[in-house]
Amino acid sequence: GKRKRSSTSVLYDSDESEDSDILVRKVFAKRHCILDEDESSQEQQPDKTCHAENISTSRKQQVLAKLKELARQRASRASSSSGSSQASNAEVEEEPLSPLPLTSTEGSEADNDSMKDFIDDDEEEEDDDDNADDIRSKKQPQQKKIDQISNSQLLEYYVPHFTRCSHYEHFQRIVKAFLINAIDDTFLSSLYDGTRQKKYAQDMLTSLHYLDDRFIQPRLENLISRSRWKDRYKERVDCYPDVHIIMKNPQYTSCQACELNRYCKFDVLLSGRLYNSRTLEADDFMSHDKQVLRVGTVCADRTRVYHNLKHFKYKLYVNCSSIAELEGVEDEPVKDTVDRLFSQLEDRGWIRKRYDDLENYMNDADNFQEEK
Repeated sequence: GKRKRSSTSVLYDSDESEDSDILVRKVFAKRHCILDEDESSQEQQPDKTCHAENISTSRKQQVLAKLKELARQRASRASSSSGSSQASNAEVEEEPLSPLPLTSTEGSEADNDSMKDFIDDDEEEEDDDDNADDIRSKKQPQQKKIDQISNSQLLEYYVPHFTRCSHYEHFQRIVKAFLINAIDDTFLSSLYDGTRQKKYAQDMLTSLHYLDDRFIQPRLENLISRSRWKDRYKERVDCYPDVHIIMKNPQYTSCQACELNRYCKFDVLLSGRLYNSRTLEADDFMSHDKQVLRVGTVCADRTRVYHNLKHFKYKLYVNCSSIAELEGVEDEPVKDTVDRLFSQLEDRGWIRKRYDDLENYMNDADNFQEEK
């Protein structure tokens, strides 16, 4: 920028005057000024370098001060004698201004002493480690058993529905709960609202949750997710506890379950009263209502598998209620009546038969082929 301005001034002067001396003097003056500026800048450079050297020196002094402080801290924590610690400090103080003392051989001794606080005694003796490994290997089977027991107890504590009893024991508890509710129709509702806190009641509630959450609901969701059923058809199957699937003459029409055009040769007849899924209390509203739907072969098979599993618990409760009414309630406590009815059902193999039906329904749901 300065050179550009100097050239313009020279041209301006040459236009006004024809004297070449003036022009030479002016150009010489301009050049001399430029040279002076360059020389002055060169003279200022040593000052800048001196300032940078001062900054680097001060930084080195700060680093040295930090290193001295670290050396003092390590020497104070070291377990060695006071004489050796003083020697290490003196060595660090005498070293030049450089970040290398951390890697020097003199400081390695202090580092080794300071690392004693973080090293176990077992790591220093290999023979002791081998012996300890042998002892641990002998104790591993016992320790695994203890860990398994403790883990199962933790699961029982933190997961309310987790128990170690078998599936059939869960089913037996459910049958007892249904027999009690057949005599006292407030039992199931008091279980779910938390009124009953005794151990036998909590065990029955756990088994009911186990039946719903582990046996039935996952399989129902799997059947629905792999189908093309419409929500309206699913809701109808969920609401009616009774179903009859009747074969008719095939007719090429829209299936009322998936709404796809195909040869439909089955009529699905849905009936029964709506009920509460927890208390199993039936609703008398439109108790005689029926639905007849024309579906295809695959949807008819899926309806049968889905309906059997969906309404199994309600059907089991209805059977338990019928047994309680037929056997009659004698003048005895409810507990004695339930125990007597349960023993009779167990001896006749009725409970085992109902449990086998549940397993068959679950197997049908697991083995059901995906719709093509």
